[in-house]
Amino acid sequence: MLETLKSRLIQWHRPIAIAAVVANVVIAVTGSIVRVTGSGLGCTQWPNCLPGSMVPVEHPELSSVHQWIEFGNRLLSGGVGVIGGLCVLAAWFARPRRSRVMWLSASMLGGVFAQAVIGGITVKAGLLWWTVAFHFVVSPILTWFAVMLVKSLREGDEPARPRTNPLVPKLLVLQTGLLILLMIAGTMVTGAGPHAGDANTPRLGLSVEVLAHVHAAILYTFLALLAVVGYVLYRGPAARDIWKRYGLLIAAVLAQGTIGFVQFFTGVPSVLVVTHVFGAMLVTVATAGLWVSARDRGPVPGDTVEPVHNEQFVTTSP
Repeated sequence: MLETLKSRLIQWHRPIAIAAVVANVVIAVTGSIVRVTGSGLGCTQWPNCLPGSMVPVEHPELSSVHQWIEFGNRLLSGGVGVIGGLCVLAAWFARPRRSRVMWLSASMLGGVFAQAVIGGITVKAGLLWWTVAFHFVVSPILTWFAVMLVKSLREGDEPARPRTNPLVPKLLVLQTGLLILLMIAGTMVTGAGPHAGDANTPRLGLSVEVLAHVHAAILYTFLALLAVVGYVLYRGPAARDIWKRYGLLIAAVLAQGTIGFVQFFTGVPSVLVVTHVFGAMLVTVATAGLWVSARDRGPVPGDTVEPVHNEQFVTTSP
């Protein structure tokens, strides 16, 4: 019976890893809902929601709606932790046991504990903008690792080799650096903006308009570099799956930029804030997807997962 469960868990490692990608995106979005509804201090303590109670209870000064929104987000974090734990067990039971898969799986579980600590600090600090920003930024990092985990289960552990023009992976390093700057600038815009998570939380004392222009400038640079990546891919060779992931990234960035501009010129409505966070996570997934697809680490060792089938390369140079 135990061996059967182990075997099933190993077989389901990749779907569980995909669930980790989805879960980390969802938890970032629900975190934004906590913020725009002003529910960040609906639970005033950590790990308890209120003094002496792990769950929301009637309180004369706290809305029950705010309590349940914040508590619901905490419950979802527990779900992300369960998924992370299953990833670790699947990696541990697999034979041969692969250190890279093990570490990536462990990051899923470790990230939940890290977020719990950061979340507690955020509550105790009264939702200071930089603690909220740090709390958010961890989610894209974990999502990136989750995408890498999904890919690692369909590839080997050899040193990474480019599957396309060798310049593409190098450009994607710069692309990732710009994505990090884009995320940081976005959290600063949020820190100075109207959605603090609680009405009494002090804001970042900088101009929202200036910060938004800086954020937009980084976006323009991100798009320009993405166009360069596209040109290098066009010169070839590039497999169809790489072009597919490149197209998804272009679509995600353009949609996200459009949402950002509409958000800015309409006074930052709550629904667009949540949509913008969702878009940021999709851009992260798409960038990570292009990153892993542009590299190859050889065949999967053993028979714990399905082998990689090389896709036909398409030379697109004139």
